[in-house]
Amino acid sequence: MNMEATGTDEVDKLKTKFISAWNNMKYSWVLKTKTYFSRNSPVLLLGKCYHFKHEDENKMFPANTRCAIEDCVISGNVEEFRKDFISRIWLTYREEFPQIEGSALTTDCGWGCTLRTGQMLLAQGLILHFLGRAWTWPDALNIENSDSESWTSHTVKKYTASFEASLSGESELKTPSVSLKKTVGRYSDDHEMQNELYHRKIISWFGDSPLALFGLHQLIDYGKKLGKKAGDWYGPAVVAHILRKAVEEAKHPDLQGITIYVAQDCTVYNSDVTDKQCAAMASENPDDKAVIILVPVRLGGERTNVDYLEFVKGILSLEYCVGIIGGKPKQSYYFAGFQDDSLIYMDPHYCQSFVDVSIKDFPLETFHCPSPKKMSFRKMDPSCTIGFYCRNVQDFKRASEEITKMLKVSSKEKYPLFTFVTGHSRDYDFTSTTTSEEDLFSEDEKKRLKRLSTEEFVLL
Repeated sequence: MNMEATGTDEVDKLKTKFISAWNNMKYSWVLKTKTYFSRNSPVLLLGKCYHFKHEDENKMFPANTRCAIEDCVISGNVEEFRKDFISRIWLTYREEFPQIEGSALTTDCGWGCTLRTGQMLLAQGLILHFLGRAWTWPDALNIENSDSESWTSHTVKKYTASFEASLSGESELKTPSVSLKKTVGRYSDDHEMQNELYHRKIISWFGDSPLALFGLHQLIDYGKKLGKKAGDWYGPAVVAHILRKAVEEAKHPDLQGITIYVAQDCTVYNSDVTDKQCAAMASENPDDKAVIILVPVRLGGERTNVDYLEFVKGILSLEYCVGIIGGKPKQSYYFAGFQDDSLIYMDPHYCQSFVDVSIKDFPLETFHCPSPKKMSFRKMDPSCTIGFYCRNVQDFKRASEEITKMLKVSSKEKYPLFTFVTGHSRDYDFTSTTTSEEDLFSEDEKKRLKRLSTEEFVLL
């Protein structure tokens, strides 16, 4: 009997390694493609507006000229946009990280994309909290794409070796896909150095190890309370609640001044939010907490309703927006901006090697995306989670008023996507979601989230 069980375990392990190797090849076979931007339309990135056109450029370029970001090195403020975009934290599939407890998995290729887009949204919230929207990474423009021809040949060799090694249980050679040009390695002042320490600290919180506060291992552990396990697919609403729990349970002293609130059934209860912000703080820091508001919504029925495009644009035009966990059917993306009717996003579907963020001066380049991608709003899946950050209670009040006005304009004669209401959820006969340490999710939450997870699209 024991021999039979051992044999089954070995088969399961071999099957897991086979699937992991296949996914590593599949999701790393990404040919270098250029994303084209119009010179004649503004580009919005998380509340910042960029123009790629000089005042006298009409003489030089026809009206319908398009440019790839990599080529437009002198047009308007393209460099400022590139630096801003690259400075956002990019979290992708990884391989060969420490084994996830309760499974044989050492990669999230093929199933972890919504967790990764959720991590990117939270990372942007933490950047706003600790560094502010004006911050950019000083080394951002030193990131360069590897030569595409040599890169693809390296990829073939690497993942053929990966496939063979996974069957034999050996580790394969790691080949980086992006490189960081030689930098000076020093910062202009103490403030910049302090910012860089926070930059590294934020990335380390998302490391792929069991101890990382917002790493994949921890998020999966919180997902278990909802009946999820490593290898399952996660929807945007479920990920929103997992992120909330991860922040609530984080004991790091730097994180005691921030919390997350998740809207219930497309409703933000203002008093519930301010209660979370005014929760008992350490005596040496009596200020109200910052809050990241997460609102799971549907932008239509089976397909996204284009009537919501202007609202989505409006949200992404706010400097306190932290992005959208969304995607297109079967793929999750982190939406961070737009140009015309196309959304700008970061794609987690790229398998990179594990980076040990516990070592001093760990390499940063694989946590920053060298170039943006675009897709038509019409291709967006209707299920998504919208996020925005408020530094204090006053900021929340201002944000709720501003977004409410946007919702009224966008809804026309229809119901708004979501609403802000006065009072607590309990005032409207909703079951309280207060939980004990033993049971991180209330029974009401579990039922709601299980319903949401069956309604949401399947993400690969």
